[in-house]
Parts: sequence; structure tokens; C-alpha cells
Amino acid sequence: MRLKNKVALITGSSRGVGRAVALAFAKEGAKVVVNYSSSEKAAMEVVEKIKEMGSDAIAVKADVAKKSDVEALVNAGIEKFGRIDILVNNAGFTRPALLINMTEEQWDAVVDIHMKGTFLCSQAVAKHMIEQNSGKIINVSSVAGVVGTVGQVNYSAAKGGIISMTKSIARELARYNICCNVVSLGIVETEMTEKIRTDEKLREIYLNRILLKRFARPDDITPAFVFLASDESNYITGQLFCVDGGYGMV
Repeated sequence: MRLKNKVALITGSSRGVGRAVALAFAKEGAKVVVNYSSSEKAAMEVVEKIKEMGSDAIAVKADVAKKSDVEALVNAGIEKFGRIDILVNNAGFTRPALLINMTEEQWDAVVDIHMKGTFLCSQAVAKHMIEQNSGKIINVSSVAGVVGTVGQVNYSAAKGGIISMTKSIARELARYNICCNVVSLGIVETEMTEKIRTDEKLREIYLNRILLKRFARPDDITPAFVFLASDESNYITGQLFCVDGGYGMV
């Protein structure tokens, strides 16, 4: 097991990409702090699945855009498991609108959850990882942050910001044996991408942009996260991993 005796905190892990990563980590032996913002039922289902796999997990409600919530989330993980070895900054959502129509609320909501949330969680967890002199931080970006997306200036800006933030975090924390990398995803078969995948016109448009001509399944993307969380990546930091079927190739 590649993550045996490791403790992972994964934001937004009650569903979608975060859920898939949580289960993949548990399969490799990790204990998991499952974070959610609204659906306790979905989070507890992930916890139960992890326990059925022979590992352990807790579910913690927290809005990662709020410092007090983030501190409570990290403290809950430390109190339960004694340490945090891996942080995956995954929480997020979209509020699409064209540039000329986008409201300030739509901008703030998306930038706060993605970029501010990544900053707050990394800051809080880094303090513990520095004491341990070890750790892995994996930030989740998107092809939107690499090539841009029509109707998602807020999301693209936040995801692009996460890429450069990752490089700065990597430079600051390398002296403490902490690696920080970023995974840029394409279109994964989750609830968030349902409209793209089910609308015939949108489906055709996006499939034409993906070199491999299909949307990603969860098991297409989780191996990258397991690798970056494991000791196999101990000499890799500050890097952008594009797991997008060739969508963002430039």
C-alpha cells in the first residue's frame, strides 16, 4: 500500500473528483479527513466506504473560504489522527456568466472558494507539516486555468492563480521537505460537468477539443493524485501535471 499510515485531508470530498481521490487514497491505506460544505449524508457515505475498505475517516463540515472554518477543519483532523501528511485542495464550484454580465457576487464566490480556499488550507496545514518536516500539498486546477474558457472568467482566473500559487508555495516550503504540486484536470464525469456532457451541442464542442475524444472517468485521474501523495514523488515539487486527455496542450 503506497499511502499506508498516511493521513490525508481532501477538501470538497463528499462527491465528484474529491470523493474519487478520497477513495483512491483509502485504497492505498490512507486515513482520510472528508470535507464537505452542505451534504453531510454524502460525506458520511464516503466515510463508510472508506471504513469498509479497512481504513478510517471522519467527515468535517467547513467552508474553505472562511479562515475560522479552515482552522477548525485542520484541528479536527489533527485531533483525530495526530497529523496531516497530505492536503488536496479540491473544493470548488462554478458560477458561469459572460464577462459583460458577470456580477461581483459571481466573481467573489468562485475566486474565494477556489483561490482563497487553497491559500487558507495550505497556510493552516503547512504549519503542521513544517513541524513534521514533511508533507505533500496537491492543488487542483483546470484546463480553464491554462487556456481559458468562455463564460467563466472567474473560474479561469482562480484556476490560473492556483497554478502560480502552487509554484510560490513550493519555493517557500521546500526547505521543510514539503512538496507542492498542481493537477490540471479536463472534463471529468462528475455532477459539475453534467450539462457539458449531456447537452448534444456542448458535448460535440468539447469532445472536439479533447485529443483522446472522451471525457475522463474518475479512475483516469486518481492515479496522478496517488503518485503525488506517495513517496514516489518525493523529488517532485512546483510542477503542473495536466491530466486532461490533451485538452490543454499548448
